[in-house]
Amino acid sequence: MSHILIVEDEPVIRSALRKLLTRHNYNVSEAGSVSDATDQYKLVDFDLIITDLRLPGAPGTDIIPLAAEVPVLVMTSYASLKSAVDSMKMGAVDYIAKPFDHDEMIFSVERILKERALVRQNEALKSDLNRDYPIAGMIGDCEAMQLLFKRIKKVAPTDSTVLIQGESGTGKELVARALHDQSNRCDGPMISVNCAAIPETLIESELFGYEKGAFTGANASRKGLIEAADGGSLFLDEIGELPLEAQARLLRVLQEKEIRRIGSVQSKIVDVRLMAATHRDLKALSKIGQFREDLYYRLHVVDLKLPPLRDREGDIRQLAESLLERTSKRMNTPNLHFNDNALLAINHYSWPGNVRELENAIERAVILCESTEICQELLAIDIDTNQLNQAQRSSQGSPSNLASNTSAATNTDPDIDLPLEDYFQHFVLDHQDAMTETELAQKLGISRKCLWERRQRLGIPRKKPVTKQA
Repeated sequence: MSHILIVEDEPVIRSALRKLLTRHNYNVSEAGSVSDATDQYKLVDFDLIITDLRLPGAPGTDIIPLAAEVPVLVMTSYASLKSAVDSMKMGAVDYIAKPFDHDEMIFSVERILKERALVRQNEALKSDLNRDYPIAGMIGDCEAMQLLFKRIKKVAPTDSTVLIQGESGTGKELVARALHDQSNRCDGPMISVNCAAIPETLIESELFGYEKGAFTGANASRKGLIEAADGGSLFLDEIGELPLEAQARLLRVLQEKEIRRIGSVQSKIVDVRLMAATHRDLKALSKIGQFREDLYYRLHVVDLKLPPLRDREGDIRQLAESLLERTSKRMNTPNLHFNDNALLAINHYSWPGNVRELENAIERAVILCESTEICQELLAIDIDTNQLNQAQRSSQGSPSNLASNTSAATNTDPDIDLPLEDYFQHFVLDHQDAMTETELAQKLGISRKCLWERRQRLGIPRKKPVTKQA
């Protein structure tokens, strides 16, 4: 529901406009002057501001620069071309004269809100395209993701076959898209096929095509998906589900660079770069005869592995906030944020469905959210209550001085309800001699970068690296 602010000093007009907008399912707030509006509300929280031109104190146009990107509709009983032009020059989105026609007002409001929604959607799309990450659409500062980004950049310009491995929902198709977009084939087609979604009886005809009369129902010749990818890239997702007969035909494509439609006696040369993905262990499947071993080795030229979300230390919050920003813009629900409990739940949940599960949870929360704050309940994730309560106790408190706490930083009891910074100091001082920085960060539930930043802020020097005994 769009939120509209009315700035009007005449109570009768303000009340009539509020009732009109409320009848059309808009959420309405009111103010009698520019100063009242700025004192009572955050202007950026509104989707539209309707203001009278002549108000006590500052004129209505003074609210335009304060409203930032929120559109301002100016109304006045002193209708003239000059006042309209002046208002528009100052940044008003539109101008309407009083007494206004109700239908005219509602039409203007609907048009302005629709235009703003389109602008926000375009901004979200541009943000996704221009986001300053190594791979468009992929976020990650952890070591595993940084290694993946480097390998993508190195492999993409080649025509080598790539096998992308990772759990369901980790973003394997995003990797394939990145490989295609950064290759010399980026101007050609990229055809994506989910092998698990096509019935076994149809998979060969879908991939390789068929000639007219090749089988019952083949009333015309049809190009297959491999042929459609000629000059570009073919991405076979869930390739572990491909039937053995289709695997044999695919092997020929990789070896000979040619295909033969079902029912045809002639082969055709194709120029296709193959990328395959799976969450299954193809090597193990090949040992028990469920996947062709020769095809496995043909696919396994370059192996890219996507880590599960639970192992991406320090990335989860960054990824969640990025997804929230993108989803909010797409659904025209700006200025949403996670509260502290929601962030704790996000950081401590194991995310078995990986990034896809996180994205779905955030989309559900955005749809159901009735304020600007997303709480844990809206995410609807199944997290251990005891674990979350312990995390909540650890997250409460304020910074303290290291010097006054150093003498007490021994034999830390994890059940003592200490402020966050005190607990952090005690834990690090008690365990840094026996733990590596990675182990300390994992135990504290934070990233190594966050651990380093807190050390710097609190003045806790880093000990020499721990050498593990063999």
